[in-house]
Parts: sequence; structure tokens; C-alpha cells
Amino acid sequence: MLQWAVTFLIIALIAAVFGFGGIAVVSVELARMTFGVFIILFLIAAVVHAFQGRSPPV
Repeated sequence: MLQWAVTFLIIALIAAVFGFGGIAVVSVELARMTFGVFIILFLIAAVVHAFQGRSPPV
């Protein structure tokens, strides 16, 4: 789950670079929303991973 969050965070950062650079006006709002959503998803995944930890070897 953490890998998905990191993947989506990278996608959001790329979208933000294009959006905040002024390439398209519509992409600015899309990038901001996407960035915010994926930051939240990343933080949730990081917290879950931190509390879950590694399972002991069997």
C-alpha cells in the first residue's frame, strides 16, 4: 500500500510541476487537487505502515 501511495505522490508532483508552471489554466486546479489527495493518501499509508511494522519471521 505504501508503494501505491509513493507512486501516486510522484504522479501528483509531476502534475503539479506542469500545472503550477502555467502550461494550462485548468491543470493548475487539477494538479492542486491531485497533489492534496495524494499527500493525504501518502500520509495515511505511512502512518498505517509505521504502526503495522514488520511481522516476525515464522
